[in-house]
Amino acid sequence: MAQHAPPARGARLGRAAGANGSVSTVSGVVLLLPGASRFSPGPVRPLARALARAGREDGLVVHAVGYGAGPREEAARWAADEAVRLYGDVPVCLAGHGAGGGAALRAAGHGAVNSVLAMAPCLTDAGHDASPEPVKQLAGRQVLIVHGTNDARSDPEASFLLAARAKKANRSTCRFEVHSDGHGLREHQAEVVALAVDFVLGAMVSGRYSRPVTDALAAPPPLGLRMPLASGFGRSLRG
Repeated sequence: MAQHAPPARGARLGRAAGANGSVSTVSGVVLLLPGASRFSPGPVRPLARALARAGREDGLVVHAVGYGAGPREEAARWAADEAVRLYGDVPVCLAGHGAGGGAALRAAGHGAVNSVLAMAPCLTDAGHDASPEPVKQLAGRQVLIVHGTNDARSDPEASFLLAARAKKANRSTCRFEVHSDGHGLREHQAEVVALAVDFVLGAMVSGRYSRPVTDALAAPPPLGLRMPLASGFGRSLRG
């Protein structure tokens, strides 16, 4: 398969976590796209650890993406190319926070991508003069958006508007609201990570989701796009 050149000097894949990095056992790759600020990392690091643990036996590998100097969505597409080069024809999940969440949504059209997780995504829909974010690249993907209702950095209403447009073309789209939480999703980080792990494993491995995610995917707008993330989510899924 022909490979694309890196979009910018410095774009890179971080060290593999999960599945022991063994090519022979890899069944899927999660590419983690961090936000713009190292001072507000959000849930990306704890999510990386949780996915590496939960997906190891199923052959899931997790890589953080280093952007370099180019646009984040171009780095995400390059990283998906790299995942295919390293591991072969395996599904890829793009999972990002903040600016990385926006990049995950925009880069979803890559042929290897089967699912997208966007946490507090930074989008352009919030501006009155901005062109709407594209959604046709989300067709055929499993899509989960998670946003805090008190996010002062990326407008939660923008992600709702994008999800509403995406749902028209792709029924496999859902969105959860984390009430009273901000951009970093710190107040309910455990619940956000549990929800994200449930979604990624369902999309990449088992094809099954917890009842809240199943209900959100099945519900018509706006119900399935304003699903509240319940306090304690994840504890009832253990054992």
